[in-house]
Amino acid sequence: MIPFFDLKAINAKHRSELIQAVTDVVDSGWYILGEKVKAFEKEFSEYCGVAHTVGTGNGLDALTFIIRAYKEMGVFKEGDEILVPANTYIATILAINANRLVPVLVEPEIHTYNIDPNLLENHITPKTKAILTVHLYGQIAYSEKMQEVAKKHGLKIIEDAAQSQGALYNGKRAGSLGDATGFSFYPSKNLGALGDAGAVTTNDPKLADIVRALGNYGSHKKYYNIYKGVNSRLDEIQAAVLSVKLKYLDEENTERQRMAAQYRKEITNTNLILPEVTDEAAHVWHVFAVRTSRREEFQKHLSDAGIETLIHYPVPPHKQEAYAEWSTQSYPTSEEIHRTIVSIPFYPTMSEENQKAVIAACNSFV
Repeated sequence: MIPFFDLKAINAKHRSELIQAVTDVVDSGWYILGEKVKAFEKEFSEYCGVAHTVGTGNGLDALTFIIRAYKEMGVFKEGDEILVPANTYIATILAINANRLVPVLVEPEIHTYNIDPNLLENHITPKTKAILTVHLYGQIAYSEKMQEVAKKHGLKIIEDAAQSQGALYNGKRAGSLGDATGFSFYPSKNLGALGDAGAVTTNDPKLADIVRALGNYGSHKKYYNIYKGVNSRLDEIQAAVLSVKLKYLDEENTERQRMAAQYRKEITNTNLILPEVTDEAAHVWHVFAVRTSRREEFQKHLSDAGIETLIHYPVPPHKQEAYAEWSTQSYPTSEEIHRTIVSIPFYPTMSEENQKAVIAACNSFV
């Protein structure tokens, strides 16, 4: 069986360095908010080209803290609206709801799967305060058009860069394009920890200061609490792991881009719709997703050939039971994507032999 993803093989490349990094933490006797977290935050800030990185327990908390921090700063208030792509993963929307703001769904572009910047102004009301743009599947969902709309209406731009560590837009990395960014370092991400982890990046020192407190019980100083915070901190072991893997991120993203180019060139089956790329440097290929109206047949065809596939994502947010109040709403582009999308095996340690086998299986689907 050709696996959809082989996390064990990816981490095996760095095994000795990872073991040493974890050993260093164990031997240090300091496991929460120590030197490893400080080091990674500095390294990631330099990598992204921002002034501040604040580690968090996971990516959802990173997005939630950004919105909460803007509330504490008086920029947002309960009932305000945030524009968000209709086909995003549910975590993006949960972060808005957690702060008692209102997510306003905006249709994506059918070929890039990212939010359509030409539709943004159709959804803006006096309550709109931000655009939460999601770099879905690893492709930058930011543009001059989006920036123009945000500037015209006085909106914040928040990046959900959970799938796009290292992606570039006009020479700037994901995490430095908007006003603040939430990252996930879930193990399968391009930059993945060995457990849950996340971070916020920003050039705003006040926002960074509040985010840091929110994840530490609302406190900057032990036993003195400014905010009603939570416990969501990047721990020393995960920070040490991320520092090791950050060194290889560009190399592994380059391999992802090479593999994606091969897929896009050699998968020639007209029954499959391949992803479009606006800019090669702006896509780091967290997954390689194709579309077909005969998804179940396609998945069975690949399964019969010993190839595993996954669906990112089978159910759009407005059709989830958790959002039953949206069930009568219609987002045809998003629904088309969710109905037809399927991800094929794709990871930086995938062998050339396996990649050729996937290409052959895709081309033989009739």
